[in-house]
Amino acid sequence: MLSFVVPAYNEEKNVETLYSRIKVLMEEIKESFELIFINDGSTDNTLNKLKKLAQKDKHIKIIHLTRNFGHQSALTAGLKLAQGDAVISMDCDLQDPPELIEEMYQKWKEGFDIVYARRINYRKDNFLKKLGSKIYYRILNKFSFVDMPRNVGDFRLIDKAVLNEINNMPEHSRYLRGMVAWTGFSHTYVDYHRPDRIEGESAYSLSKLARLGMDGMFNFSVLPLRLGFYLGFITILLGTALLLYQIADTLITGAYYHLYKWLIVLLFIFMGFMFMLMWVVGEYIWRIFNEVRSRPIYIIKEKINFEE
Repeated sequence: MLSFVVPAYNEEKNVETLYSRIKVLMEEIKESFELIFINDGSTDNTLNKLKKLAQKDKHIKIIHLTRNFGHQSALTAGLKLAQGDAVISMDCDLQDPPELIEEMYQKWKEGFDIVYARRINYRKDNFLKKLGSKIYYRILNKFSFVDMPRNVGDFRLIDKAVLNEINNMPEHSRYLRGMVAWTGFSHTYVDYHRPDRIEGESAYSLSKLARLGMDGMFNFSVLPLRLGFYLGFITILLGTALLLYQIADTLITGAYYHLYKWLIVLLFIFMGFMFMLMWVVGEYIWRIFNEVRSRPIYIIKEKINFEE
């Protein structure tokens, strides 16, 4: 059986089309399947449309969360309840074309445990968003202790063995792209051109993208810790260079520097260094606090078409 895990937040214009395309696909593949929609606190008519579909087709299962817990938490809720031998996670906005799944399915049948859908184009994002994404993934790949696949999102197929490992991971700061890569199972790619969104607007605002990026950077990279070392090393070099310059200027030209000039420059540099270190330590403390309190990352209000 194949499981589809699809978070939906204000996707009333897309859920029916996505269902129709997946149903046609599964009639061609001729495998049993379940289509798990996670209603992540939608404020439009998404839930009602999903319920109508679920009444007509028992393949559709619905997880209704009490509020919007975020994309990664909604994905986690769906993965926890998925029963398939392979699980496909994808977005509901039709930017993850279901027709690609047949090729991903064949790669899985060949023996690969993870099949990533890899984008070979960029969406029509604004320039800053596109530039920031490129810089972020380049830095993450350089400093991460996990080999992160490039140009992939949450559109992927994973074997049940991978799913079990993901579901056993207890962390609350979820960055599923890194968690899947961390497992180390065999993987391959299926390349595709990602279409632009037709209906609705992306739920990933710049602030949500920033939080997701920070989860990836702090959970799967040592760069924030090394950042303090790099800044400290540069600060020492600058301070030493300034000290040597003032000593040479005093000895050679007889220039006189008041003590406060020395202190102002040095204190300014070290204050910036200390503030950066405080920020890094604060981020790690927040994550430790978030893990220790063990608060659930989502709350389910209702489940539909799930067997008790």
